[in-house]
Amino acid sequence: MSDTAPKVPIDPRLLEILVCPLTKGPLEYDRNANELISRAAGLAYPVRDGIPIMLVEEARQLEP
Repeated sequence: MSDTAPKVPIDPRLLEILVCPLTKGPLEYDRNANELISRAAGLAYPVRDGIPIMLVEEARQLEP
């Protein structure tokens, strides 16, 4: 996905039910980065074309 690709908003109803696959804890949506953030796991899961990619191996490690 390129930086120029339009960001598709994530469905708010989906955000209510999604949890981190590693910790089962809550996620925060970072609209600017188009990622779901798990503070407990220290991971950011990408959202591509409005679809959250909830795979640990696809997640980005958060900066401390």
